Amino acid sequence: MNATVLELWPEIKWIQDEKLREQTAKTWELALERSVLTPEDLKRIPFTLLCGPDLKVTFMDHKRSVVHIAKDAGNTVNDMYHGELPVDMDVLIAGAILADVGKLLEYEMKDGKSVQGSYGKYLRHPFSGVSIAEEAGVPAEVCHIIATHAGEGDMVKRTTEAYLVHHADFMTFLPFKSRLQI
Repeated sequence: MNATVLELWPEIKWIQDEKLREQTAKTWELALERSVLTPEDLKRIPFTLLCGPDLKVTFMDHKRSVVHIAKDAGNTVNDMYHGELPVDMDVLIAGAILADVGKLLEYEMKDGKSVQGSYGKYLRHPFSGVSIAEEAGVPAEVCHIIATHAGEGDMVKRTTEAYLVHHADFMTFLPFKSRLQI
């Protein structure tokens, strides 16, 4: 496994299935190879372009928090729902780690700041993320999470794991975008 990916994503070790862990890492390796963004950029740039350039929460801060929140939610569901709504933790964690991998192709750097590039104007990250993940051999149940984690997923039925990642992502994004400030 690439040391750079492991440094960005220590949570990747939470994936018990070795093959899925390697496929998840390979997806990030491919995205980093094709992106103008460096790992250092990911630790510095704002996690969204919609909240302005001065946002202190970085891409990696947000992405890693989504993985932690989704994992905690999955464990809670598995512990408290008597097997009625089983969560595959490897699928959940891999999906959360990969949900925004396509953003690496969506952004460009201008004057040291991240902006939406021409590729991102045509293909949002759920589409490019699935494409890279499939190239790395990621199974359909994880690609489903990538495809459905954003608004595009509102048009299809989601798996339990996809719902958990979707809500972990949006509960840590929407308050920045449209919170009531009193």
